Amino acid sequence: MTTAVPASPPTGEATTAPLAGFTVAVTAARRAEELTALLHRKGAQVIAAPALRIVPLSDDQRLASVSEQLTRTPADVVVATTGIGFRGWVEACETWGMAEPLLTSMKSSRLLARGPKAKGAIRAAGLTEEWSPPSESSAEVLDYLLERGVQGLRVAIQLHGEPLPDFTAALRLAGAEVIEVPVYRWTQPEQTAPLDRLIEAVTTGAVDAVTFTSAPAAAGLLARAHTTGQQHALIGALRGHVLCLCVGPVTARPLMAHDIPTVWPERARIGAQVRKLTEELPARFPTLNVAGHRLRLRGHAVLVDGTVHTLSPTLMRLIRALAHRPGQVRDRAHLLTCLGEDADAHAVETAVARLRTALGDPKIIQTVVKRGYRLALDTHPC
Repeated sequence: MTTAVPASPPTGEATTAPLAGFTVAVTAARRAEELTALLHRKGAQVIAAPALRIVPLSDDQRLASVSEQLTRTPADVVVATTGIGFRGWVEACETWGMAEPLLTSMKSSRLLARGPKAKGAIRAAGLTEEWSPPSESSAEVLDYLLERGVQGLRVAIQLHGEPLPDFTAALRLAGAEVIEVPVYRWTQPEQTAPLDRLIEAVTTGAVDAVTFTSAPAAAGLLARAHTTGQQHALIGALRGHVLCLCVGPVTARPLMAHDIPTVWPERARIGAQVRKLTEELPARFPTLNVAGHRLRLRGHAVLVDGTVHTLSPTLMRLIRALAHRPGQVRDRAHLLTCLGEDADAHAVETAVARLRTALGDPKIIQTVVKRGYRLALDTHPC
């Protein structure tokens, strides 16, 4: 009986970086460098391209008008949804000489913070929040307000780049007067070529996982793929072999709307997101006992007894074909399709020889005379 052993790494693999051999795409506009550095420290190769651009509305008349209205008639409740948004709101008001009156008006309001960053921005402004949900979820903020009643209250909501139609509609149905505060908006990047190259890498199998830190970034990636005619291919890849790792469930919504499977950590933090990735991505690739070695495939490399062997795309396609059904013979005709249209019949033997050398032990790949090749999977009694 031939088996794949459980995915937990052996002692020899403990020193191997958990994401070594994988390529991860970063779509963030903010904190992209921080996320990239975390992924590099875990051993990943990174392709980074912002899927959106944040445009502050410091000169926007609508923001100025709403702010002036709130200084004259303070809101009963103010909801801060993001730290950068709340700070940007105060900074914009400073340019109009309106920051002090706005903050004074908020001292009479109940302040709710969607997450710790929004809470930090509130406190940095000299204010104190009433409550912040453990889940960092807008839905929990909404539940909190509805449970306590909003009939007749004026509720100001600092938006985070896009409208919150379900949130605001529920409050209005419950009798609240809702004031939307548009602090900044999202738009496509000024330079789209890097994003196009990222999409191409995902659709051609050069990326193992894509990270998202905001819903607009996820929507922006899909929108750009639609513009360039790559949406079908992109969605196919994200539904298939590419792992989508979001910072939280709100970020995942644009992907889930296209039936794209998503994963996120319990806490909506970049550090937690990277830790979740180090758990989820390697677990997709079983460890095989082959010719006395422990073999584990990665995106562009193979771990042999915990040592990373980086392979060319051609040799990776070859080892994947052999590992697709471990221990079963793959005939030369099938393996030839892994080598490209121009490969001849002798190319298989050459490629297998190169692969054996790259893996460090020729016994890992066994020749089956007149039939083809297979991984020399160790056998265990049933």
